Amino acid sequence: MADVAAIARPYAQAAFELARDAGQLDAWSDALQAAAAVATDSQVTALLTAPGTDAAKLVTLFADTVQHAAPAAPQGELSNLLRLLEENGRLQALPAISEAFDALKAETENRIEVTLAAASPVDEAQQSRIVEALKKRFGRDVSLTFELDPTLLGGALLKADDLVIDGTVRAGLGRLATTLTN
Repeated sequence: MADVAAIARPYAQAAFELARDAGQLDAWSDALQAAAAVATDSQVTALLTAPGTDAAKLVTLFADTVQHAAPAAPQGELSNLLRLLEENGRLQALPAISEAFDALKAETENRIEVTLAAASPVDEAQQSRIVEALKKRFGRDVSLTFELDPTLLGGALLKADDLVIDGTVRAGLGRLATTLTN
């Protein structure tokens, strides 16, 4: 399959423009996140790839699940999008479509989504200081999501759009090893 992000971009852009014009950015975001969750479910993934799956029933399954999870979602337009994705064999791209939609939404709202991963919990005060520093750096509002990642030896990893700030112990040891071998 071609690059999923490239496939997702035009669908996300079209959904975004429709949602923006209707003043339904949050509802569409919720709906696409719910649809993405359905698309990544292992049983649904098996249905997506199984020969002979009834397309109409599959789209109904997605639409019903999304309506339950995101009742404010614009059901008619969303069903049309799901039907179009199914016809083109691209329901598996829903997670990437949701992600691209949310990136467009964040850009419009002058907000940046940042993920902070650390091996140990980061308290609220530390998170607030990080958010303030990132606001100054980016000149935008910051939505910080914290993830506990026990695979990190220590330190933290920040991801914001295409920027990755790797302050993990593993990265530091890697830089030290490179310096010593050069």
